[in-house]
Amino acid sequence: MSPRMMAVRTGWRRGVIELRQSFTNPGELLSHFLWPVLLLIALYFLRDKSFGSTGFGLGALALPSMLGMNAAMGMISMSQQLTADREDGTLLRAKATPDGMVGYLVSKVVSVAGGLIADLAILLVPGLLIVRGLSVERPLTLLWVLVLGLLATLPIGAVLGSVFTSARSQGLIQLPVLALIGVSGIFYPVTALPGWLEFVAQLTPIYWLGLGMRSALLPGDAVAVEIGSSWRHWETVGVLGVWAVVGLLVAPVVLRRMARRESGSSVAGRRERALQRIG
Repeated sequence: MSPRMMAVRTGWRRGVIELRQSFTNPGELLSHFLWPVLLLIALYFLRDKSFGSTGFGLGALALPSMLGMNAAMGMISMSQQLTADREDGTLLRAKATPDGMVGYLVSKVVSVAGGLIADLAILLVPGLLIVRGLSVERPLTLLWVLVLGLLATLPIGAVLGSVFTSARSQGLIQLPVLALIGVSGIFYPVTALPGWLEFVAQLTPIYWLGLGMRSALLPGDAVAVEIGSSWRHWETVGVLGVWAVVGLLVAPVVLRRMARRESGSSVAGRRERALQRIG
C-alpha cells in the first residue's frame, strides 16, 4: 500500500475515533444537542403559523431550511477545528509525518461530516413529529443535496481555518455568516425579501442547501412560495457544484502554504500570546 493510501486509512480511523469521542465527552455531547433543541423549540412555536395567505405552515417551510443551514455551518466547524489545531501544534505534528496533512484532512472531514449528519438526524426526527406537512418521500434528493452541500462548504471551512491564526480571530467570521443566514430564506421564504437581497442570498451555498432540503421534504405544491415557483434542482447542482470545485481547488493550495509557514517558534509564539490574554 502506498504511503498516501496509508495516510488516508489512518486519517479515516482517527476521524471515526474523534467522532466517537464527541458523543462520549459530556461537553461535546451537549453541543450536539443544544443547537438542535433550540431550533426545535422555535419550530414548536411556528407549528401553527402560516406563510401569508398561502396556507403553507411556516414551521414546515422552516425545518428543511434549518437542516440546510446546519449543513452549511459545517464550514464553521471545520474552520474552528483547523484553527484550534494550528494554535496548539497539532498541525505542526501532522506536517512532520509523511503525508501527515492528507491524513489530518481526511480525519477532519470524517469527524466534522459525521457530527453534522448526527446533528441533522437529531433535528429532523423529532421535527417530523412536531411539524405537520413534512415527509421523507424523496430520500435520494435529501442525500445528494446533503453530499453536494458538504462538498461545497467543508473546503471553504478549511480555507478559513488556514487564514486565521487564533481561535479569537477566527470567531470574527461568524458575524458575516450569521448575516448571510439572515437573508438566505432559512427562517422566512426569500421571496418575501427585497429583490437585491434575493440576489445576494442566491450567491451563497446556504440558500441552495435550504432550497434543496425543502424540495426533498415538502409536498410538491409548496414550490409556489419559491422563486419562479420551481425547486430549481439543476441550478442547485450548478451553484453548489461551482462552490465545491472552487473549494476543492483552492483549499489544498492554501493548506500547503499554511503548513509550510508552520514552525515550532510560531506555535510557541501563539501559545505565549494566548497565555498573556488569559493572564
